[in-house]
Amino acid sequence: MKMRVSALRTAAALLSPVTPAAQPLVRLSSYSPQEHSTFYEFRTYSVHPHLNAAFLKLTNEKIQLRTAHSQLIGYWSVEYGGLNKVFHIWKYDSYAQRAGVRSALSKDPSWLSDYIAKAIPMLSCQENEVTYLLPWSQLKTPPQEGGVYELVSYMMRPGGPAVWGDAFQAAINSHDAPGYGKLIGAFHNEFGPMNRVHALWWFESPDHRAGIRHKSHTDPRVVAAVRASVAHLDSQQNLLMFPLPFSPLK
Repeated sequence: MKMRVSALRTAAALLSPVTPAAQPLVRLSSYSPQEHSTFYEFRTYSVHPHLNAAFLKLTNEKIQLRTAHSQLIGYWSVEYGGLNKVFHIWKYDSYAQRAGVRSALSKDPSWLSDYIAKAIPMLSCQENEVTYLLPWSQLKTPPQEGGVYELVSYMMRPGGPAVWGDAFQAAINSHDAPGYGKLIGAFHNEFGPMNRVHALWWFESPDHRAGIRHKSHTDPRVVAAVRASVAHLDSQQNLLMFPLPFSPLK
């Protein structure tokens, strides 16, 4: 009988509600609310391998037809991490502005005949994502032209910035320091794969990037910050990219 009473008490304790004082405190967000409507559209195009050179040449010659409608931030060819791909970023002040741009492009005869009609058959796939700059990040320019860019995309575990935001920020900031790469911007997805964040970096050259990577593995400050962030990470993708001649970010 004593064992039965004890078991019943244990079960009752497990089923009884936890008092507010005993509940852990959970912050809804470790990031500030979005302060403005500006967003950045990430576009990745996969080009048929035998048409890659032709696509780059056509885009170089006709990109002004597209930039007449909205602001291009950067346009790159992917060198490592995915072959026959281009990646570009476009800035919009609002969804209404983007809708207006898309409408205008659909009625622009030069854009349709001189570029779209020729470019679309060269592509095997198009992907886009809507991203916002993280509140603690600003879009910057590299210290000089002629370098290379790395886009690092992280798939974080569900839970949002309240769970992993501080650790992710600390890991990024640990690399954005003298003697390391230059952070151009850190972004989070609004449309596309959710719980995805991106860091866009600039380096003097691929060898410069390789040396910094080796250095970071032996830097206790960086290692500690990365370990804390990796606990919330599901997967990661790295692309090393070369800016095209017409890219505003070079």
